[in-house]
Amino acid sequence: MAVVVRAGAAPLWWLGLPAAAVGAFEPGPAGRRVGLLVGAALFLVAAAVGALLRTGRYAELAEGATRAGRSDFLQDRAVTVRNWRREHRWWLFGAFVAAAASGLLVPVAGGLVLAGSGAGLWAKAVRIGRRERRDDVLYWVRTDRVVRGGPAGKQVEAYRTTGSAAGDAAPGGARRRSR
Repeated sequence: MAVVVRAGAAPLWWLGLPAAAVGAFEPGPAGRRVGLLVGAALFLVAAAVGALLRTGRYAELAEGATRAGRSDFLQDRAVTVRNWRREHRWWLFGAFVAAAASGLLVPVAGGLVLAGSGAGLWAKAVRIGRRERRDDVLYWVRTDRVVRGGPAGKQVEAYRTTGSAAGDAAPGGARRRSR
């Protein structure tokens, strides 16, 4: 489940940085200093919103988690990340274009909002990872339920759990390091 949250963090972060850089080269009507200050404030707001949004729903679903059964289809981390990014590539492209274009009015700000959203999602995945380590489980969402609405959408009735050594994902959705 944390893999789905984390799948959006890296593209948002890495697309936000070049969008901010594009704005840094264009002075714009607001000026670079104002754009940087507004962008820094919006970065913090976007990171906080991304980290705190729907945390109650995540906790509620984690409390009602059940052990994964034999009939549950649990997808590998790499497949989940690839599918999420493939489904959202046009949305990510549109967000990058909008952030870069906003740099013409308020330099740097749009790119920092995009990067802040990625940082917030990463922080949320880290928090989920702490819970997974504490409970010594990995939380999973059935692949047929996560397609629409994400890992805390209306279609998700409960999370499934496996042992912390299952799959190719570490707690928090990171890639499992081989030893």
